[in-house]
Amino acid sequence: MSDGYDNDGTDRDAYEREGHEGDGSDVPAPVQERTFAALPPAQGRGFAESWWGRAWLKALEDTALDGEQLKKGRRSAREGRVGAVSVRPGRITAVVRDRDSSTYRSDVLLQELNETDWERFLDVAVDRAGHIAALLDREMPPHLVEDAAAAGVELLPGIGDLDPECTCGTWDHCPHTAALCYEVARLLDQDPFVLLLMRGRGERRLLDELQVRIAARAERRAPSGTAASADGSGSSATKHRGVRADEAFAARDILPPLPAPAPLPPGPGPAPSLDTETEPEPGVDVAVLEVLAADSAARAHRMLADALSPGHEQQPLAAGLTPQQDAVRLVADARPEPWIATRLAAGSGRSRAGLDAAVRAWEYGGAAALTVLDEEWTPDPESLARARAGLAEAWEEGERPGLRSAGNRWTAADGNVQLRYGLDGRWWPYRKENRRWVPAGPADDDPAAALAGSSLSDE
Repeated sequence: MSDGYDNDGTDRDAYEREGHEGDGSDVPAPVQERTFAALPPAQGRGFAESWWGRAWLKALEDTALDGEQLKKGRRSAREGRVGAVSVRPGRITAVVRDRDSSTYRSDVLLQELNETDWERFLDVAVDRAGHIAALLDREMPPHLVEDAAAAGVELLPGIGDLDPECTCGTWDHCPHTAALCYEVARLLDQDPFVLLLMRGRGERRLLDELQVRIAARAERRAPSGTAASADGSGSSATKHRGVRADEAFAARDILPPLPAPAPLPPGPGPAPSLDTETEPEPGVDVAVLEVLAADSAARAHRMLADALSPGHEQQPLAAGLTPQQDAVRLVADARPEPWIATRLAAGSGRSRAGLDAAVRAWEYGGAAALTVLDEEWTPDPESLARARAGLAEAWEEGERPGLRSAGNRWTAADGNVQLRYGLDGRWWPYRKENRRWVPAGPADDDPAAALAGSSLSDE
């Protein structure tokens, strides 16, 4: 006598429900089935804590005609007398044991969704990123159920949707099918994909189909060239489209993994040659553009190297540069032709000699050194006390050079050497060249070390 199963335990009906019968394939598609081990007794707790689990039980309790049978089934489930539960499209099955040790195979049937219903459901699911995110977190979002119902797809069972079958011979819900339904409510609490499998789609297949729709939607949103302006003037503008960040985040667990980042190139790419037969537009200097392009490539390479270095995410963000500071950086990094440097000096409000001093400061300490070069400030009493204490401790008694102070600057008696105290508490050495103070070395916490490590120590 056939019981609907092959010798290997495969449910033949599942193949037919999935449309595999007679498809000409030598290898049948895998059966969508999940088997859950028998749960321990449910003493002292409800059978459903989630709203969708409670909705499942409401469908059972509204359908059953005999409340006494439900009470017996609830007691059987609470005492742990429901065996392993098999969940397949359209059917749940378990063996339930009575107190006298007799056993019965119990099945509860639930109508599967047809292909049209699944198409509607999948469209609804990808409409909101939160739907997919909730499912991946093993939640059944109420809005998904409501949106699906509005599209004509009922996910949760209603009155009369849970159809019982039991070898005990009862035509209505008996204690055995009721116990099975109470046990499944516990499974639904843990994983709403159990309900979707009963409705006809396993988790893997469902996620694969959602992935296809997400990819298709992203492709439709990809830039498609230009479009005419809204005022009908004929001008065109590129339509910038893409995937919403929340949708991409929600689909993170079902999309293919990102490839490994490319290795850092050994250096920035070569600057493009703009020397063509086409004359540039008036006011456009090709040589300047080439300098800017080469500088941009070098900066991009530096930024990428920093981003790939260990611990980069722990580093504070670098402060932005003012246009005047960036002009100094550009000259220091790119070493442009003198006439370009002269234009940058004028644009940043410096003389050519002033730009040379600023470039030297940048090379010694970046933006902080530029601030020390350009700004004179008066230390507050507490900062002034720290500066004087640092000067007193820097040299042995009788070795300290004579220094006179003005603001944050201490100048040697001969008028050719100077120490500048920065806002960060470091000392910067300066020297006088052609009646102009210029940086002479990097900063140091120790004023004596700042002078000793500067170019002044070579004289």
